Amino acid sequence: MAEKLKVGIVGCGGIANGKHLPNLKHIRNVEITAFCDIIIERAEEAKKDYGTPDAKTYLDYKELVKDDSLTAVYVLTPNSSHAEITIAALNAGKHVMCEKPMAMNGAEADAMCEAAKKNNKILTIGYQTRSSSSFQYARELVESGAVGDIYFAKCPAIRRRGVPGWGVFIDKEKQGGGPLIDIGTHSIDACLYVMGNYDVESVMGMACQKLAKTSYLCNDMGMYDPEKITTEDFATGFVRFKNGAVMIIEASWCLNNIQQNHTVICGTKAGLELDTPEGRNIIKMNGDLNGSLYSNTIRTNNRMRTYFKDRDYNPEQYEQRQFISAITDGTQVVTKPEEAAVVTKIIEAIYKSSETGKAVYF
Repeated sequence: MAEKLKVGIVGCGGIANGKHLPNLKHIRNVEITAFCDIIIERAEEAKKDYGTPDAKTYLDYKELVKDDSLTAVYVLTPNSSHAEITIAALNAGKHVMCEKPMAMNGAEADAMCEAAKKNNKILTIGYQTRSSSSFQYARELVESGAVGDIYFAKCPAIRRRGVPGWGVFIDKEKQGGGPLIDIGTHSIDACLYVMGNYDVESVMGMACQKLAKTSYLCNDMGMYDPEKITTEDFATGFVRFKNGAVMIIEASWCLNNIQQNHTVICGTKAGLELDTPEGRNIIKMNGDLNGSLYSNTIRTNNRMRTYFKDRDYNPEQYEQRQFISAITDGTQVVTKPEEAAVVTKIIEAIYKSSETGKAVYF
């Protein structure tokens, strides 16, 4: 029997227990043998639920990355420490899955990419939307030419009332921002992925806090202390690409808007809508055919994605297995770090533009 791939976890909080650990646990050729958290009880609890009997627990990630038995490390900590821990793990010879967003700014993201190259190790970022069959199918439609030249896209990430009051989400120092860097980062990445366009010319944006400090604000995600929120509660951005295409970004935790979160891709031959209310695996495609308008609903098949054909994995399962497969079989990771770095740079530019009132040129 082949030796199992040993994985270490840095950060044993909500994203670890809600997304990564439950899906890693069911991959047969993986063992989770090291857990680290600044609250040691969380590391011990994660070990009990997901680790091997002899798994080690740490308070300091620097000790975990020294473990020569580990092949890969998951970085699942607050945003402010992503770059530091990822670079240390890569320099220690480990492959890394870092949760989104990649980093607090473009300089950190570039340093992470350089560390991966220097050490010849795999680095990927936890943008699981790319692993959904609808977004992969949409990317194939674009590559085939069926959509034509894309000149307009829209990627909203709107919560009407959804401030995440737990953890450090509302702490700008630790997270770098609010809904833009939290949920907007997913929609930006997914939109760029479908477009296949990372050649940004300029970014303008605005970020503000208008509703989140309202003491009586109803909130779908439970109670929080409005006096402690230091991030924006709404942000918007306008991205112009070097080929003339544009993309509109919207991200909110609370906004007086009941619109749906459709990702919209518009080309000269057809338009696409994704993340529709009809379901995760639905694409709405529209255009004109022989002088008449059409609108088609495409129900995509999980079993027909690039990897693991005939397997009905959800996006979170697919993401985990694809990272492990990249290590063991040499396949290409779904989320390349250089692409994720562009997402971070767009977010950084929106915040900077909001402060200065001026466009940021790449």
